[in-house]
Parts: sequence; C-alpha cells; structure tokens
Amino acid sequence: MRHGACAGLRCSSYKAVWTSDRMTISSKSQNVVSGNSTRIAGIFLGVRAVFELIAFYFFWALFGLLSLCWSLVATLLTLVVPLWLGGPLGRLVINRGFRMFVGLLRITGLIRCDLAALGALQREAPLIIASNHPGRLDVLLMISHLPGTVCIIKAALWKNLFIGGGARFAGYIRNDTPMDMIRTAVRELHAGRNLLVFPEGTRSTEKSPEHFQGGFALIAKFSGVPVQTVFIENVSGYLGKSWPLFKRPTLPLEFRVRLGRRFEASNDPEAFVAELEGYYRKELRPGLSPATQP
Repeated sequence: MRHGACAGLRCSSYKAVWTSDRMTISSKSQNVVSGNSTRIAGIFLGVRAVFELIAFYFFWALFGLLSLCWSLVATLLTLVVPLWLGGPLGRLVINRGFRMFVGLLRITGLIRCDLAALGALQREAPLIIASNHPGRLDVLLMISHLPGTVCIIKAALWKNLFIGGGARFAGYIRNDTPMDMIRTAVRELHAGRNLLVFPEGTRSTEKSPEHFQGGFALIAKFSGVPVQTVFIENVSGYLGKSWPLFKRPTLPLEFRVRLGRRFEASNDPEAFVAELEGYYRKELRPGLSPATQP
C-alpha cells in the first residue's frame, strides 16, 4: 500500500512538472512570437516612413519640374494662340495636371482629402466661389475639382517662373490692378464661368481669417452673380501661414472641403464684406465642428 501510494505521488509530481514545463515553454514561445511580431511591425513602419518621405519629396520635385515645363511651353503658346482658345485650353491642362497630382498623392497614401462637395459647383456656373485660405495647397485642391474655373491670383505668381506662363495662358486674373481685375472678372462671369477668389487676399492665420478685401464684393455687385462660400479644413496645418516651406509634415496630409451659405450679390459692397467676414469668423471658430455649425 505504501509503495503504491508513493508511486502514485511520484507520477502526479512528474505530471505536474511536465505540465508546468509545457506552460513555461508555451509562454516563452508566445513571448518570442509577440516579440517577433513587434519587431516586424516596427520594421514595416520604419520602411513605410522612409517610403513616404522619399515619395513625398519626389512627387513635389516632379510637380515642380512639370510646372516649369508647362510654364515655358505656355509662354510660347501665348504668343501664337488667341485668347479665346488659349484660356480654355490652359485651364483644362491645369485642371487635369492638378487632378492627376492629387490622385497620385492619394494612391500612395500621402494625402487624405474629401473634395466631393466641390462636384456640385461644376454644374452651377456662374458663381463667385469664395474660400478661406489656410495653406499654400488651397488653389491646387480647389482647381483640381473645378474645371474651367478662372482664378484671381497674386501678381507675384503671375511673374513666377514655375507658374506664371501657365497662369497667363489660362487667363487667370492678377490682383494688382483693381479696376482691370474687376472688369476682367465680371466679363468671365458673364461668359458663364466660375470665379475662384480668396477674400482675405493672403493665407489665414491659425486662429481666424484675416480681414477681407473688398474686390470680391465689387465683382459681385457689378456682375450680379451670387457668392458661394467654401471652407477648407487644413487638418495637418501643412504650409499654413506660420509653416516653414521645407518643414517635414506628418503624413498623410489631411484636408476637407465643405460648402457654406450662398449669398446674393449686394449693392452695398462695404456692408457685404462685413457680413461675409463675420460669417466666416463664426463658421471657423476653434472647437466648433462642422456637424454642430448652424
């Protein structure tokens, strides 16, 4: 009896030790697998970050090169192609080029942007499309989804080596000659085209829009065309007013565009400017999400 009890006890002890060893080995195996998975994930993220960085600057270099080539070609075409043909052709090339570039950034995961709201404006010309201006990419994003739209741009860009030739050929309007700017803008609107303007005349600060310039209100008055407000949300803050040109952004970049109210043209430009500026400041208040905005 005593011998059998001892044998049973030894057997139970062996089983306990064996079970404990198995659990220890299993736990170690899980730790090894978990550690390997973490290392693989870390390697993948590192490779992804390097790819994003290289791809991001490669695409921007490519964009700059193609812009320069088109600017030079467009400058030559301006000398031989009549304005009535060159304007639509130039705007078509810019729209397709911008759309392709945004598409490449999307496919490679370098940018996330919701621009679907702009689709409705393509079928409602003529409109004065008035947008806030949180970053340097605003024109690129807007024009990529607004084919045929004429844009008012800074005179410095009109003379820019990379952009100027294409802007002149497309019939974009420079902003340094107010009366010519207003007359040309009214003519384009009466021809049934949309006009893209940034009422601030410069990029917004991080907290609120800049004071509005009065040009868009005079254009609305003399053309009788309504003003459609648009809000660009530069979630990443990339190339905002205080963003250094060569500062590396966190990828992917993120942008959203939404439509605001549509205002009928007013015969009192000063009051109209004040009304729209107040509306923009209300809509862009920090902490007020689009879903809760009135």
